[in-house]
Amino acid sequence: MGSRRGPLKSAVPSNIVSPVRRCSRTACGRPAVATLTYVYADSTAVLGPLATYAEPHCYDLCAEHSERLTAPRGWEVVRLTDGSAPARPSGDDLEALANAVREAARPQERAAGGGGNGARGADSTEAGRRGHLRVLRSPEP
Repeated sequence: MGSRRGPLKSAVPSNIVSPVRRCSRTACGRPAVATLTYVYADSTAVLGPLATYAEPHCYDLCAEHSERLTAPRGWEVVRLTDGSAPARPSGDDLEALANAVREAARPQERAAGGGGNGARGADSTEAGRRGHLRVLRSPEP
């Protein structure tokens, strides 16, 4: 004998379920644009472009919530960009650009001060190195 109610597919109308992923924050219905993942071993929160698939251990965030994201004290937030949107320059980017312009404006000091060492004479202000990046000491007044 068959069921009187028919198939279960009629229980939920298809126009209620949206194919667009929504922000995971409570009471926020905006579309998700970024995915947040926690790396507990490194005390790091990684915010990147929207993941291809919704994962149970990740959180999808809208634009507003992804911009306002903060991490617990002692944690680091790593923001990954997908490359499709133009990145806004940060204070560090502008400072690095200004330092590069200042350095390019005084090539005669570098060549004259280096003597036989060439570029090594300019490294007297270098405090440390990590890969291709250098940490420079602040100029003394």
